[in-house]
Amino acid sequence: MEKLRILAAGVVATAIVVLPATQADATPHRTGLRSGAVFVQLNGGDGNSVEAFSRDGDGRLTPVGTYATGGRGGKQAGAPVDALASQGGLVSADGGRVLIAVNAGSGTVSSLRVRDHGLEVASVVPSRGDFPSSATVHGSTVFVLNAGGTGSVSGYRLHDGALRPIRGAVRSLGLSNAAVPAFLTSPAQIGFSPDGRTLVVTTKANGTIISFPVHGDGRLGSAIVTSSQGPVPFSFVFDRAGRLHVQQAGDGRDATYRVAADSSLVPLGVSAPSGGAALCWSVRVGRFVYGANAGSATLTSWRIGREGPSSVSAPVAATTAAGPIDLAATADGRFVYVLSAVAGSVQAYAPDGHGGLVARGGVTGLPVIDATGGPEGIVAR
Repeated sequence: MEKLRILAAGVVATAIVVLPATQADATPHRTGLRSGAVFVQLNGGDGNSVEAFSRDGDGRLTPVGTYATGGRGGKQAGAPVDALASQGGLVSADGGRVLIAVNAGSGTVSSLRVRDHGLEVASVVPSRGDFPSSATVHGSTVFVLNAGGTGSVSGYRLHDGALRPIRGAVRSLGLSNAAVPAFLTSPAQIGFSPDGRTLVVTTKANGTIISFPVHGDGRLGSAIVTSSQGPVPFSFVFDRAGRLHVQQAGDGRDATYRVAADSSLVPLGVSAPSGGAALCWSVRVGRFVYGANAGSATLTSWRIGREGPSSVSAPVAATTAAGPIDLAATADGRFVYVLSAVAGSVQAYAPDGHGGLVARGGVTGLPVIDATGGPEGIVAR
């Protein structure tokens, strides 16, 4: 718990040095979203919405519009810069034709169809738990992480853009949080393995990673609990070989695991520290993992190892606006986008192929974190 308090103090120190920004311009733009776009979940406590940007060939963004999800955003107790304290609050499905958004404040999940010139709500369904904060997709199967109360995961099928609950696909995580959890003790992310056979959840205060076998009907097998290789496991990504890379906020390291046939996790070792403060969010681009250090406003890169753990490639691959809290990469790996709910901005970077990132501008004027919510969740396509 002391590691968690230090993490919180470092993030708060970053949060207090930036002035609030104004609402982004949501004037419609002629460029279509299907040719390239970035979406940011605004997570407002009085009404959740998604800001859509068209993306040109140089990675530059142009506002297209702001679209209500049909639910309310929320904020975890004590969260200094990241209202949902999670990764995966907004995810893409159906080949980029659908977005899945969590509505933490109303306990619901929305699906939105991506049209060429905007978004439209296809469904809003109960999350079947408290404070939904993260989602994941494999094919037509969607699972949502509920971070409040005992914590739970909840399964759905996606059909023609709409979510339909899978009967019997709700499992408790056995945690002990309030309905609106504290950001230091809530689970951080849910995700499918690349083959869709394993569902993974990271917990912070417990220092564990929970994995479930996924059956063909979408229901889950028994939970398997693995102790983390370091303090405060937060976000994670999978590499091309299907290995799990978990970013540890407590010590700034990338930890690698092999996913066994029975969905258990086999530790493969940890990297050197990032050198930054409050490593919480991550994205993979090719053979590199990029992690956001919210407390030091930097991005670190790791080169993925062939068999064992990754190695630090660039302790400071890029500097960012204050409090970087979420990352997304385009499918072709040409651009990485960084969201800051403190500065109210999205910054664009181009990977250089060696673990570095080259700044490509960005947009400002997004809402910032406040008492009831704040932007968290970003998708790039």
